[in-house]
Amino acid sequence: MKNIYFIWISIHCVVWPLAFLEYAQVVNEGRLACICLFFTILFILPLFKEKPSVQTVLFCIQSLSTIVIFYPIENILSPYLILIHALLIAEAVFYLPRIKSFVVMAVQLGCLIWFGTEVTLPTTLLVFTGLFYLLFLFALIHYQIIHKRESDVRKRNNALLNEYRRMKRQLVTEEERARQDERMLIGHEIHDSVGHKLTSLLMQFEVFRLNAADKDKEKIEKLKELAEESLEETRRAVKSFKQRELGGLQGVIRLIRKLEMESFMKIHFSVKHGAFAAPLTGEQSFAIYRAVQEALTNIMKHSSTREAQVLFESPGGSIFRFEVINLAPPNPFFHEGYGLKAMRERLEKVGGSLEIDYNERQFVVRGSLRLTKTERII
Repeated sequence: MKNIYFIWISIHCVVWPLAFLEYAQVVNEGRLACICLFFTILFILPLFKEKPSVQTVLFCIQSLSTIVIFYPIENILSPYLILIHALLIAEAVFYLPRIKSFVVMAVQLGCLIWFGTEVTLPTTLLVFTGLFYLLFLFALIHYQIIHKRESDVRKRNNALLNEYRRMKRQLVTEEERARQDERMLIGHEIHDSVGHKLTSLLMQFEVFRLNAADKDKEKIEKLKELAEESLEETRRAVKSFKQRELGGLQGVIRLIRKLEMESFMKIHFSVKHGAFAAPLTGEQSFAIYRAVQEALTNIMKHSSTREAQVLFESPGGSIFRFEVINLAPPNPFFHEGYGLKAMRERLEKVGGSLEIDYNERQFVVRGSLRLTKTERII
């Protein structure tokens, strides 16, 4: 809409200087005041785009001001009057509803009839002018009808798209709720079966330790400690089942915010080439989340600086890449531990790969995944 307004301004800036050159010798204070009024209305019209009634009145005032500006001189009808009237009608049809644009057309027609009574024109010129206005009005009305149909179709399409998005969000929410319910069920089963049995085992170990010989008490104590550790790990597992697992790119963003607030890390996060629009599967998103989480955790544990750079990109929409860069010299005794190996295995399971690159200035964890071709809904 903004660009179209400047197009209208540009057309007026071409037509009006030519008309002014023709009427420069007869421009008086009244004509000059009407020209100023015409352009004032032209510049303030966008301010009332939500008030078509006000715009209708302004277009009518512009049409009436042309009576004073182009008042017939020596019974000659200026051709620029026809051009400016055509511009006004075109703007009215473009900006206003059909009924209100007809009001502006009626005012324009009244101005033309009045001009016709003031000047003496050849019959051929009158016929030509009448046909020009008639065809021009038919063309504009046809455009308005087509434009309204397109607007209605666009609104219906937007409504359908919004409904589709709402249903898709609802489906995702229901699936997530179903997964959470299943996790809760598994957690309760573990708690009720394994947890109770481990608790019973601890009690039996304690009874056995009290009645055992002194030489066996140390072994029994170690077995009891192992059972206690198993019970504690079971409780942690049940607790993790009850928590909502947040993975994917959204999880990475929350992880970064959490590390910056709680661990005072400085993380530079950047996205390139439509990474957020990449059609990642749920497993791929979770693998990326775990990889970035492990890389940032390693920086906190082993790096001399608490600063990192995280980059996501999806060049061409066929591959997804991520990098976690730590601008610090790596540990000279570096070797891939369990975390990096698990990260590589997790990415390889979803069709990805992991690279570790380091030199005397930086340590880079770089991963990539191939994307499956899916239909993208924006």
